[in-house]
Amino acid sequence: MNKEADFVKLIRANEGILFKITTVYTDNSADQQDLYQDIVYQLWKSFDSFRNESKISTWMYRVAMNTALTQIRSKKRTGHSVSIEKTVLKQTDSYEAQWETRLQLLYKHIHRLNVLEKGLMLLLLEGKKYDEIAEITGLSPSNVGTRISRIKQKLKLQLTKTD
Repeated sequence: MNKEADFVKLIRANEGILFKITTVYTDNSADQQDLYQDIVYQLWKSFDSFRNESKISTWMYRVAMNTALTQIRSKKRTGHSVSIEKTVLKQTDSYEAQWETRLQLLYKHIHRLNVLEKGLMLLLLEGKKYDEIAEITGLSPSNVGTRISRIKQKLKLQLTKTD
């Protein structure tokens, strides 16, 4: 196969990663599409430099999260702020209404977290182990554990206030 075909195959196989990161770090569909394109562009630029020293998904998370953080910093410098329109969720017919409501509430509270906290929760919800989260974020595994514990407490407190 050629490089372009390999890259397209990689993107298609890992679209869920990109969808989740763009959902967590944006407030509307236009920003989500822009971020998605930026991430794919950054992945393409660094595709040749991937050395298989980590899992491909770990590398993709790192590039995607760094791209999202760069975009957020850029918007802060320009003074651009956007209010949250709504949480974008992929919904299936099998969701129960109560489960869907609670999930939307959780994502609403995750949106209120700071940039690093959002990323940590996203990776945790993806089922990543602390070691892999540490590799992606550049934090130590013990720091990841401590921060996640604090974030869980913060979210638990916020969710009990809304119930």
